[in-house]
Amino acid sequence: MGRRISSFALGLAALLATGVQLLPAAVAADTSTTSSSDEVGRVIVRFKAGADSVKAHTMTRAMSRAEVKDIAQTRARALGLRRGLVKTATADSQIHGGRALDDRTQVVMVKGISSAALATQLAADGEVEFVAVDTLRKRGAAAVPNDPIYGGATIAPVTVNGSGVSLRTLDQWYLKAPTTDVVSSINVPGAWDVTTGASSVVVAVVDTGVRFDHPDLTSKFIATTDTTNFPSGYVGYDFIGYGESGSSASIAAANDGNGADGDASDPGDWVAQSDIGKLGSSCTSDDISNSSWHGTRVSGLIGAAINNGTGMAGVSWGSMILPVRVLGKCGGYDSDIMAGMLWAAGIAVPGTPTNPNKAKVINMSLGSSSAETCTGSGSGTYPGTISQVTAAGTTIVVAAGNSEGLGLGIPGSCSGVITVAGLRHAGSKVGFSSLGSNVAIAAPGGNCVNVDANGNATGDCIYTIQSTVNQGTTTPGTNGYTGTTASVGTSFSTPLVAGTVALMLSANSSLTPTQVKSILQSTARSFVTSGATAGIPACHAPTSATQDECYCTTSTCGAGMLDAAKAVALAQSAGSGTVTATASPTTVKAGATATLSAASSLSSGVTAASTAWTIVSGPATITSGASASTATITTNGVGTVVAQATVTDNLGFTHSGQATITVSAADPSGTISVSPSTASPTAGTSVSLSIGSGTLGTGRSIASASWTVVSGTGTLTNASSTVATLATSAAGTIVVQVQATDNLGASYTAQGTITVAESLPTSTTTGSSSGGGGGAFSAAWLALLAVACVALRRRAAA
Repeated sequence: MGRRISSFALGLAALLATGVQLLPAAVAADTSTTSSSDEVGRVIVRFKAGADSVKAHTMTRAMSRAEVKDIAQTRARALGLRRGLVKTATADSQIHGGRALDDRTQVVMVKGISSAALATQLAADGEVEFVAVDTLRKRGAAAVPNDPIYGGATIAPVTVNGSGVSLRTLDQWYLKAPTTDVVSSINVPGAWDVTTGASSVVVAVVDTGVRFDHPDLTSKFIATTDTTNFPSGYVGYDFIGYGESGSSASIAAANDGNGADGDASDPGDWVAQSDIGKLGSSCTSDDISNSSWHGTRVSGLIGAAINNGTGMAGVSWGSMILPVRVLGKCGGYDSDIMAGMLWAAGIAVPGTPTNPNKAKVINMSLGSSSAETCTGSGSGTYPGTISQVTAAGTTIVVAAGNSEGLGLGIPGSCSGVITVAGLRHAGSKVGFSSLGSNVAIAAPGGNCVNVDANGNATGDCIYTIQSTVNQGTTTPGTNGYTGTTASVGTSFSTPLVAGTVALMLSANSSLTPTQVKSILQSTARSFVTSGATAGIPACHAPTSATQDECYCTTSTCGAGMLDAAKAVALAQSAGSGTVTATASPTTVKAGATATLSAASSLSSGVTAASTAWTIVSGPATITSGASASTATITTNGVGTVVAQATVTDNLGFTHSGQATITVSAADPSGTISVSPSTASPTAGTSVSLSIGSGTLGTGRSIASASWTVVSGTGTLTNASSTVATLATSAAGTIVVQVQATDNLGASYTAQGTITVAESLPTSTTTGSSSGGGGGAFSAAWLALLAVACVALRRRAAA
């Protein structure tokens, strides 16, 4: 059967689930995995965008759950027929289309085949983009504690009784200001001076569900009158068995009699020997345990009511909690968890009612404890789901896991989340905590080892994590609080960080998930290197060997120890600050250079990470230092130059300042001349006038000109161009003048003289004599000949 994911246990047992493996379409693999006829393979299938199954059966957000289920089943049946997994089109008892994550991503389950073999079979289908095993993740064995209160203003002291056993009054030591003896406390009272949490900041607890009736939590859930979608009267959703309503396995895992619905109540997740056969092959005798009430305990650490005269204090007790149930008996499937993440962030999930209260923070105290690499992209994968959630502005906080120093599992190993490791009260890594380079920060996880005056372990727990709980061993009983029984695990380190993030967002709602992480890390206190158990080593990169208590390093346990007060203070001021940009000199002539300088005045603890200069307006270019605090510009014209320095701080916020430089015209460099196309035209012809600029200085060129006739008779056209035309009309001398400006604003004047010659008379005769004469001479001979002819005619008449 597929594998589930679970809340991390309070105990230290290794968790056996493995990771999601993506199989691209058409990848061949060994399909000889043995399986029993009762085994059910379970995978997440993403169809290609152009697949016939997708085009033929379109799935939309507006569809009901029943409509979505019908389409998912139709697609699954067709896929099974193509791959030879079912023999008839009505063999729905053998193949099942489960939950849809989006319009082309869904769960497919097939009886009688392992999940790994099913993934390989379906990946070879031409309509499939990828297939991933829908992994079952586990929460492990959980201790069921009860009863503490916040305690006094300071951490309760340790005393030694007559038997040499260390004793202390149990309190919420992990919330208070740190001391030399208890150095990992997160100092929430300092953060409360800024904010106690805004009700507009919703924290989603993606877990086992909650006990809505716990007196320290009832006021922290979001009440609703929409009992059609949320029958409990509180906003939340139970995703367990969403795509499998009616199946015995899903009903058994959900343990609430009806599978997925709008009621996120926790009915208990105990596992008895009689449950093993009902829940599939991934649920074994190692899972046998009492109910954990895990989601209720996590919720109390985040937001339990304060100043109500009873119980305990949550970190961000003014914020609201959104329960998203994804873990039942033996854990929960990846598809349910990813759907829950999307829904919590306000992203539509097919067949599910709209979440009316988008969460700004998601707490995920769950995962697997074997080291896993987080791979893949797009819907149906953790990286793809995380990208969607963070793009929606929701910060995801994830437990590192309890693998006793082994590497991170999924989702703790994924990018885009804030992964939290666990610390002992003394500041060293608590033995059960996983570690790795993707850990962002560390927070108290509780520790149970206590020693007497002779150094012998007593088994008492004096530095546990106290929280809200139900006291029912299996089904719900009396609500209460954890107490002297062991209450430890990175499951509880995580909500301390998630609650702090809620306070940060209450102080500054504009923070992005990336900025939240940067603030947490930049304000973290340095890890200790002494004061813990004698002889422990520094933590090292995880291997296949366990690694118990060790001194944390920034490459194994994150940036440092959580400091809620510093994180909230910086969050409040984040984004403020100024940049002063100056220029020297502030007045220059065109062609000259100027030096730009940027000085930042940022919030305490914030540093400038980079500087970028740009020319906002004006005639200049940056010639050096465009990415430095000091830059050089070269002016290339006349006007006002505005240069801007943009400083990006180490939290990702930008701050800008501008400097202004006045640029005047440069001094002339060289001379110009008037260059006519001819200096001696005939009257009535035109002359082209241009500017001779060969003697201008290097880099100079004529930018504009104006021509005038100083004396003489002539008409100018294009007089405002660098090339003009002079039309002549009579003989004489014409003096023209040009006034020009070069590219740096320098002015020049030059004159040129044009001598215009008188034009020759124009002949009206078109022929010529045989003797070669022509013109006026030929015309005279013709006139004389005419006179002679007339005389001869008269004589003849006489």
